[in-house]
Amino acid sequence: MKRPKNIEKVIALLKEEVRHFENPVVSKIGEIQKDPFKVLISCILSLRTQDKTTGPIALKLFKEADTPEKIAKMPINKLKKIIKPVNYYITKSKRIKGICRDILKKYDGKVPDSFDELMKLKGVGRKTANIVMTYGFFKKDYIPIDTHCHRIPNRIGWVKTKTPEQTEFALKEILPKKYWQDFNDIFVLFGQNICRPIGPHCWECPIRKYCKYYKEGYLPSKNK
Repeated sequence: MKRPKNIEKVIALLKEEVRHFENPVVSKIGEIQKDPFKVLISCILSLRTQDKTTGPIALKLFKEADTPEKIAKMPINKLKKIIKPVNYYITKSKRIKGICRDILKKYDGKVPDSFDELMKLKGVGRKTANIVMTYGFFKKDYIPIDTHCHRIPNRIGWVKTKTPEQTEFALKEILPKKYWQDFNDIFVLFGQNICRPIGPHCWECPIRKYCKYYKEGYLPSKNK
């Protein structure tokens, strides 16, 4: 796949644009706590839940239990009560308990430092495994792709993909590796605040002149 023109300029503009916004909660927990386990559990909690809910609930849980052993021993009803504000808390409580038991049984109580091994944990998909490798172990070989990271490169015209997994592999072909580690943070913040799923703020977008959607979607709609 051919690397798009101005890709480095676009990244520079986006970095500047999002530096005033607060970092996504999971990467912030990784930066502050430097604990792959807390990144993993925070990521499970964050799925389909806003950061403003995930952050406080993750910290509340870690005050009660901050290791696989402690959470595995915690009564399931207590865990449910703690994480109840997050969406799908019943399913997530079961997943978290199962993950903790597997980490204790199969990995000697430590989160595996391996993408493939992380993927063996029930409830851990590519996005979560990539996040743990990037923000838990600070590895530079992974690109976590969520809905924003999938949507925006397609809007810009960098890729033409139908799934986050396809976007991950496509971006690895065109995105300079020096940007991989920061890509998720930058594009999540940009997607939450400017390039929104519905009603994107194209009029204030710093990269609109490089964006396919702006030229082919937004401008024609305004000129009707």
